[in-house]
Amino acid sequence: MRDHVKPLPSYLVSRYQGWHATSYAENRAWYRRLAEEGQRPRSMIIACCDSRVHVTSMFGADQGEFFIHRNIANLVPEFTPDGDHHGTSAAVEYAVTSLKVAHLIVLGHSNCGGVAGCHAMCSGHAPELEEKSSFVGTWLNLLRPGYERVTELPAEEQVLAMEREAVKISLENLMTFPFVREALDSDRMTLHGLRHDIGEGTLEQYDAATDRFEVI
Repeated sequence: MRDHVKPLPSYLVSRYQGWHATSYAENRAWYRRLAEEGQRPRSMIIACCDSRVHVTSMFGADQGEFFIHRNIANLVPEFTPDGDHHGTSAAVEYAVTSLKVAHLIVLGHSNCGGVAGCHAMCSGHAPELEEKSSFVGTWLNLLRPGYERVTELPAEEQVLAMEREAVKISLENLMTFPFVREALDSDRMTLHGLRHDIGEGTLEQYDAATDRFEVI
């Protein structure tokens, strides 16, 4: 390991030093307060790992405002307390039971590589993802029900529809967590589903009553 772990690239060091000399220096009291008092985020956002999805910039958020969890295709598994490692489920549990967030948001996006990969896998065009050794393929199986829901659509519309299904499936799976249901039933927390179009800059909100995504 010693041969492979290297110092940070110089361009990142320069960016850090610039941040420390400006943003941090100008808001030192705020950062000290965050450090001493701990975090009290109002919302948890479950987003995709995609580097183009800039959650804090999109909502103009500062440090300490959002509890953010990222994974491939912004998916949430069903409640499965089997003793295995469950990073997403652990993040949801901590946000709801310890941080007691008021809003739990699933944020999908356009041109999602994970969703496109799932579509390719489910349609037989990505056999490498079906290998038992593929962590990505195993994870994307969470979205397989979404693929089955869109197979009757024209081929060119299926991936976009699956991007919305990824949000809906995650919302459905969140409802299987007892502590999530308890927080919702007691009106202590609300659940939200969003999809961001990267190129257009638009944001859609899922309306459960109509089962449709509407542009905000």
